[in-house]
Amino acid sequence: MPLWHTLPNLLRDPARALVEFGERSAGQVVRLNLGSLRPYLVTHPEHLQQVLRERSGNYVRAGDGLQWRPLKRLFGEGILGDGEHWADSRQILQPLFTARRIDTMVDRLAVAIEEAVDELAEPARTGRPVDMGTVQARIVCSAIMRVFFADRISVSDAMRIMQAQDAIARSVMPRILVPWAPLAVPMPGDRTFRRAVQLIDDLLLPTVRATRHEAVDGADDIISTLWRGRTEDGGRLDEQQVRNDTVAMVATTTETTISVLTWLWPHIERNPEIAARLQAEIDEVVGGQPVRREHLRDLRYTRQVLDELLRLYPIGWLFPRNAVEEDVVGGVRIPAGSTVVVSPLITHRMSMFWERPEVFDPDRFRPEQARQRHRYTHFPFGGGPHQCLGMHLFYLEATLIVASLLSRFRFRLCRPAVPGIKVAAALRPLAPVEAVLRPAAGVAA
Repeated sequence: MPLWHTLPNLLRDPARALVEFGERSAGQVVRLNLGSLRPYLVTHPEHLQQVLRERSGNYVRAGDGLQWRPLKRLFGEGILGDGEHWADSRQILQPLFTARRIDTMVDRLAVAIEEAVDELAEPARTGRPVDMGTVQARIVCSAIMRVFFADRISVSDAMRIMQAQDAIARSVMPRILVPWAPLAVPMPGDRTFRRAVQLIDDLLLPTVRATRHEAVDGADDIISTLWRGRTEDGGRLDEQQVRNDTVAMVATTTETTISVLTWLWPHIERNPEIAARLQAEIDEVVGGQPVRREHLRDLRYTRQVLDELLRLYPIGWLFPRNAVEEDVVGGVRIPAGSTVVVSPLITHRMSMFWERPEVFDPDRFRPEQARQRHRYTHFPFGGGPHQCLGMHLFYLEATLIVASLLSRFRFRLCRPAVPGIKVAAALRPLAPVEAVLRPAAGVAA
């Protein structure tokens, strides 16, 4: 795809341009001309399986290009990297995120979410509009800081970190769109990025250092686990890697849920039948009770709604990879050292894999339909060895939040239109999603 087609469209509307690249590729491996960078775009599920799973060892995270290079200045080497550092961090952190362990935390998460939702009683009573992104950020931070960080990070500090992450997500956009620009060359957003990283370090580093001396056996919070964990050769992580992994885990355990759920409200406002089905299921399963573990297995349509949100707004929207050795994908030779781009945002919106991909339709994820699709037609958490550790956590936490909110309140958006997509470190709405709440009938706010 020539430069005159790719670059102007990317600069004008990155999300739309990427989906158009996918449509034009018709599932074939194509090369994007972005000037000095010419990555191969892989969109077909069978080819994705080869890159992300079957030949994952040959396609390593692109530490020097596209999305990762500007963000590496924040996250450094560790769980969001590759190679030895990633393997050590993954080995230490993975036991915290197994389905069995997350299931044991459901009731603690539910109580923390319920208490955070209680704070919406006042705006519901007065009719004061609320920003749903901010509301969800507070709910998520309250739950995650308690359950995964043992309240070592206060909710107010966590909210300041969220604001810094927002600034970072905006500030890296120029470098993501112009990935060939050297980091030494100043670009718009650099100063904002540095200030935000410094704020995060000022808030987290004292806690990381203090926890080093408190990481006794039995403490199962993330920071203690990182300090106490052993690498494959029996060593321990140094302070820099514990810092990197703490920053990464604060970001990934909060940002993903906040970003995805913000899109829920405009979509159900625009689709009254979907909203009615979702509300009816929550009313029937939960009723006026607090949402708890035993309710989750019966919230099946709620899970379909979440899957459709993840189709349109995947957790990881772009996965650049570097080919270590020459390979052939879809009949196309990929030379060693080449950059390969994988994007759930693209594959999830391609008409050759999805009927009417622009339409919000949770029925796509009825079990009988989902079973007929290739595993890599829907991969919002990535795939293979690098699949996101927090996938099971997301589904539990998001279901608890949606059910808790809709069992207590009814929502009317101030602006019912679905916002456009702001492409940054995560997919964010171009405009705030504001809503007026009122207590549900028969439920005390």
